[in-house]
Amino acid sequence: MTDPTYDVIVVGARCAGAPLAMLMARRGYRTLLVDRATFPSDTVSTHVIHPPGVAALQRWGLLDQIAATGCPPVGRYSFDFGPVTVAGAPGTTETPYAYAPRRTLLDKILVDAAAAAGAEVREDFTVDEVFLSDGKVSGIRGHDRSGVSFVERAPVVVGADGRNSVVAKAVEPAVYEDQPPLTVGYYGYWSNLPTDTFEAYSRPGRGWAVCPTNDDLTLVIGGWPYAELATHRNDIETELLKTFDLSPAFADRIREAKRETRLAGTSVPNYFRTPFGPGWALVGDAGYSRDFITAQGITDAFLDAENLTLALDEALGQGIPYAEALTGYQTRRDARAMPVYQMTLGIASLQPPDPQMVGLVTAIAGNQAKMDAFARLNSGVTSPAEFFAPDHMARLLS
Repeated sequence: MTDPTYDVIVVGARCAGAPLAMLMARRGYRTLLVDRATFPSDTVSTHVIHPPGVAALQRWGLLDQIAATGCPPVGRYSFDFGPVTVAGAPGTTETPYAYAPRRTLLDKILVDAAAAAGAEVREDFTVDEVFLSDGKVSGIRGHDRSGVSFVERAPVVVGADGRNSVVAKAVEPAVYEDQPPLTVGYYGYWSNLPTDTFEAYSRPGRGWAVCPTNDDLTLVIGGWPYAELATHRNDIETELLKTFDLSPAFADRIREAKRETRLAGTSVPNYFRTPFGPGWALVGDAGYSRDFITAQGITDAFLDAENLTLALDEALGQGIPYAEALTGYQTRRDARAMPVYQMTLGIASLQPPDPQMVGLVTAIAGNQAKMDAFARLNSGVTSPAEFFAPDHMARLLS
């Protein structure tokens, strides 16, 4: 076999793959980034970037481009539980804001940044086969829009192509901590629904959220248990309006607004996949997926891309054995993501708050420092393990 043309091939060019390709190219690695989509293009997404994800954009030198799209910064999160509402600042002094840019804008910025860093980018490129021999991946075969077939080789092929990853299907990684979809959600964009806040509403069996985005529009997403998917799928808007009626104040606001787009729907399985093996790795939703209700997907993808870049650089450039370097990637990923994953599953159950949560939000309501701490938990700034530690809970409840 001839020497590979690339050091790494990344399949999937959205929020995990494009940053990974950019970061690898910036470190001098010969990087090929492919995606069957063309950019700009939309994809199903709540598209909230919490402050830890915004911090990554800042590290990469891309935050100014996001701000230049006109997407408003969000410096306040509110959580309406019915009897009590708490609201606080979700970020840090260095990164105080969240953003929710449309994916048509965000993904194009990321792909262009990968190309500017020196990655070769092929849009409208379909991967037909992942080469797997004796358990090791060595490259891909695919075709472009005209049907011309290409074979490309690299010592590492990364699946950054989401839950239905062609790389994951080829290598069949082990799955753990998995659960089926818990909720189904539908979203669209409304005008005349002004807000400067990420607003989350929780009711038994129902939940919804709003966040400002580009073009003076507001993203609105609502959902219910996955078990009710068939019951409501033929009249989604009616069921959403019934859901919004659970907060009369919000119902009044949205009835004065105008839906400008069709409704899009999604449900998400929950799992961790072993994210590496001989010649391959998984990043973003290809390796780990959680219910959309905490809107952590993009932030996770960004942090995952940085984490995998570190591991691949150790393996490809520093002489650390591949399995050792990538074991570090998995360990770091799971240590960071697992507590948020478990918290997300609890929220996605859409059950009434348990007595501990009722006591917590009642105790912190009106205390700004404590409400800020709660917002930082939900934005991913503070780990659930740290937030729910006994000494921290004692301080919050005092």
